[in-house]
Amino acid sequence: MSGGNLLFICIRIPYAKDKYLSFVKNMFYPIIIDMNIEYFLLFFGLMFPLVFSPGPANIVFAISGMKQGVRSSIPLIIGVDLVFIVYSLLIGFGLGEVLQRHPALIFLFQLFGALYIIYLAYKFIEVSKAKASPDKKIFTFKDGVILQMLNPKGWTMLFLMFSILLDGSFDRNTQVVVLVIMLAILNVATHFIWVAAGSYISKWTDNKKIEKMLNYFFSGSLLLVAAWILINIY
Repeated sequence: MSGGNLLFICIRIPYAKDKYLSFVKNMFYPIIIDMNIEYFLLFFGLMFPLVFSPGPANIVFAISGMKQGVRSSIPLIIGVDLVFIVYSLLIGFGLGEVLQRHPALIFLFQLFGALYIIYLAYKFIEVSKAKASPDKKIFTFKDGVILQMLNPKGWTMLFLMFSILLDGSFDRNTQVVVLVIMLAILNVATHFIWVAAGSYISKWTDNKKIEKMLNYFFSGSLLLVAAWILINIY
């Protein structure tokens, strides 16, 4: 390599690096300035209790962790959170207003969501009775996608988040993207906690009677959630 080419590369690399850093700074610096600590605390104070509280997805995560372990539950987490991100973007960029003008669509989502939760509770009990092998997955990526698509708690959380936090304090489109990213991070972290908690429970108890009681407890919890949904939509 000639000295001229080497000099060109040595000059070009720092130039490209500085240009990239300038692009990143110009893109994210206004967001960092506009999104102050008060805004983040408001987001966390509002969304953490909603995301962490027991609901259809979190109960399923605990069951999955208990029966499949953390690693085998990752496809389920991906399915749920992928749908959550898509719904967040759609609602943040205007789908929420369309749904609010058509309450019959929300009713159908809630109805089918409750029925699918009942199906998951039945599926879990049947697999537990059959004493499936530890390698067999009870809940998969597909279950995560369908569950979150029909999860009324997820819809409610997103409507609440955007109605309160999409306040126009900085560019609307940027604010939607920032909220979606923060919620996705919070969701993934929380869902892993629920799965890990279920996995810990399975290691903590080797007693078959206690395991059977836990199976019925989690299935009963899903049925209670489904019943609550059905009661509230009628």
